[in-house]
Amino acid sequence: MKRREFLTAAAAAGSSWWLPGAVRAQPPLAATPAANAPRAAGYDNLLILVELKGGNDGLNTVVPFFDPLYYRYRPNLAVRREEAIGLDERTALHPALAPLLPLWREQQLAIVQGVSYAQPNLSHFRSIEIWDTASRADQYLRDGWLTRAFAQNPVPAGFAADGVVLGSAEMGPLANGAKAIALVNPAQFARAARLVTPVALRERNPALAHILDVEHDIVRAAARLRPRPGQYALKTTFPPGAFGASIKTAMEVLATGDTAQGAPIAGQGVAAIRLTLSGFDTHQNQPGGHAALLKQLAAGMIAMRDALVELGRWDRTLIVTYAEFGRRVRENQSLGTDHGTAAAHFVAGGRVRGGLYGDAPQLARLDGNGNLPVGIDFRQIYATVLGPWWGLDSQAVLQQRFEPLPLLRV
Repeated sequence: MKRREFLTAAAAAGSSWWLPGAVRAQPPLAATPAANAPRAAGYDNLLILVELKGGNDGLNTVVPFFDPLYYRYRPNLAVRREEAIGLDERTALHPALAPLLPLWREQQLAIVQGVSYAQPNLSHFRSIEIWDTASRADQYLRDGWLTRAFAQNPVPAGFAADGVVLGSAEMGPLANGAKAIALVNPAQFARAARLVTPVALRERNPALAHILDVEHDIVRAAARLRPRPGQYALKTTFPPGAFGASIKTAMEVLATGDTAQGAPIAGQGVAAIRLTLSGFDTHQNQPGGHAALLKQLAAGMIAMRDALVELGRWDRTLIVTYAEFGRRVRENQSLGTDHGTAAAHFVAGGRVRGGLYGDAPQLARLDGNGNLPVGIDFRQIYATVLGPWWGLDSQAVLQQRFEPLPLLRV
């Protein structure tokens, strides 16, 4: 049995035999540098992806309060104009997102409107697969888009891993080959890694010797993520709940690559972090549940900003939200919304050029299913990460040309 086949079978069986309960890891793809692309990319620029799992309602997140059709289509669900937080004369935020206003005023928060892709799929499974692999609707790719990026342009040898995943066991954009780790907390991960040695594996089953290079990578990652004496202790307060705990763990992972004074060390850490906030599939009783989710998102993003400022990383971090789809324009009869297409997404960071990007929702131009037209292809956001942010050949990774968005300050 080949190493990759063994690992795939083990994952399918729910096995985490080498690092019980703390981590799920996967073997790396062979590095195949793209032509005319730099081998050493700008991975000291960190990417944090925040998945809004279930499909966020973009219209009640970034509210087109000036358009009377919004209130006509949503007589019970629409955010009332007097409660919405105005951004300009036509657009507002849901009141639960009030904590994001300082970022908006400091022009460190961009809102990209109308994000989706041609011929959108309304299946949770298929659509998130499209987003994770950066494929066309009629194309089936196996590897995550970040996996392809790291295969073509490997991270520095001093990095603990390509990426870290928290809040979900699904590797998403890091699937099928990235040196990525899904963990609950770094200390538990490090303790579990110490339980395994190459000698012990060989003694138990010599047939497993061919995967020891993967085990070595895991132990190596553990050594870099392990809390150490004198490590910088974060002072930032993190919000309660699972999402807040994931953010705290993510920031502690970053602190392992800092000096004792909290200054980042070049060439150490991870290139990407993926967080997941679940619960956005709001088919019924949406108002209270959606408000609570947006409150968690806003509090989490502000905590990330505070911790990243504390760690001296805010100017070198890009936070990007994404989801498999938006919600339908018309409310349903269960005080909720069904699967839709385009939605707004947030991009935040110290070098973000804040503001509104893309056109406001075209509520008078719905398709035959009552869904919004696509304004910006989601892969334009990915091209912005790959090109301007990391200095990679985005076309080689995305397999076609997408124009980056002007989201970043020089």
